[in-house]
Formats: sequence, structure tokens, C-alpha cells
Amino acid sequence: MTWSSWVLLPHSSATSCRYYSRDKMSTYALSGLAHIFGLLAIILLLVWLLHFREGIEYDSEDGLRVFNVHPLMMFLGFIFLAGEAMMAFQTIPTERKIRKFFHMAFHFIAIILGIVGLCAVFKFHDMKNIPDVYSLHSWIGIATFCLFGLQWFFGFITFMLPGAPDVTRARVRPWHIAAGRLLLFMAVCAAETGLMEKFKILELKPHEKESHLINFTGLAILLFGVFVDLTVGRRHIV
Repeated sequence: MTWSSWVLLPHSSATSCRYYSRDKMSTYALSGLAHIFGLLAIILLLVWLLHFREGIEYDSEDGLRVFNVHPLMMFLGFIFLAGEAMMAFQTIPTERKIRKFFHMAFHFIAIILGIVGLCAVFKFHDMKNIPDVYSLHSWIGIATFCLFGLQWFFGFITFMLPGAPDVTRARVRPWHIAAGRLLLFMAVCAAETGLMEKFKILELKPHEKESHLINFTGLAILLFGVFVDLTVGRRHIV
């Protein structure tokens, strides 16, 4: 749009266009920060599991290698991919139908990864004769997994399948968005409590390299969740 066309526009229209442009740029900036912290969390998590810990292998006879599948899959599924799915509606420059498809597909893949992650930790517990679902971390994690599945199921029925009345979709949409944001922070909370639980089990010293790595991983995960939520909630804070 040229400068002359801006002059010809009514003042209110020009202001609205400039406001919309700034709002979109702010949304892209927030999502960019989310991607930075998300990728940083993946890198730090891989460095921790592959360099400081025993490695990652689901079919290993070493229970610790089996366990390490759990934090990686849970983060990739219920935090990283879930966050990407939430931001897809805000940042993918295409029609709504395609954005909706990516949103549902990313969440479905997240559920698959979550199943693998849960199977890994239960397998590890069986190998080491450790009780299941005994800690706050596990309670939050199981609750998040179950609610995540229900959220996806009802979202698929309401927004993907034909037949749901528009008025029903309009009423459900705010609750669907709010529940998605809540579940992301439940997943972040599960990750943070899991890191602290592992920190305690390993009996790490306060200023060891691995201690700092775990702390920075937790911070990256938290900031990823924060910037995803800011991206999704941008329309409510401007």
C-alpha cells in the first residue's frame, strides 16, 4: 500500500490497519521467542540425556536408558508440539481450515509421543521394582495426559467433524482455548516437578555442571510455555 493510498483512507480505517499490522508483528515476535526457547530446551534436554546421563533407548536392558525416553517424549509431545499446535492458529499464514488441520494433527502426534513416554517410565518401574504413580510429578502428569486426551477428543468432535452447529462451536471455543492454555501449563508444571524429582534422586551437588544444566533446561521449558501463552493470548492483552 502506497503513502497516497494511506492518505485517501479514512482516519479510523488507516489507524485500524496500522494497529492490525503492529499486532501481527507482535504475535510473530512472541512466537519467535517461543520457538527459540523451545529449541533451546530440546538441545539442553538432549545434552543432558546423551552426555551426562546414560543415553536414550526404549528396548535397552539398561533401565536408565529406557527411563530417559520418558522426559524426551513427554517434552516433545505435551509441551513442544502442543505449544506448536496452539501457535499454529496465530502464525501460519493460510486459511483457517488448514490451520485447524495442523492444530489437530500436532496434538494427535503429541498424544502418540506421550503414550510412548508413559510406557517407557512404567517399563522402567517394572525393571527396577519401583511403585507407579507415587509422586506429585506423576499425579500431575497422569492428570495432564488424561485431560489432554479428552480435550483432543471433544475438540475433534466439535470443530473437525461436520454437523456441530455454529452456535455450539462459538460457545465451546472460549472454553476450548482456556483449557488448552491450562493444559500447557499443567504439562510445564509436570516437567518442572519431574526435573526437580530427578535432581533429588541423583543427589547432585548445587554447583555441578549437570545441576546448572537441569536448571537452565527447566527455565527454557518455562519460558517456552510463557511465550506460547502470550502468543495465543495476544488478542486479550492488547
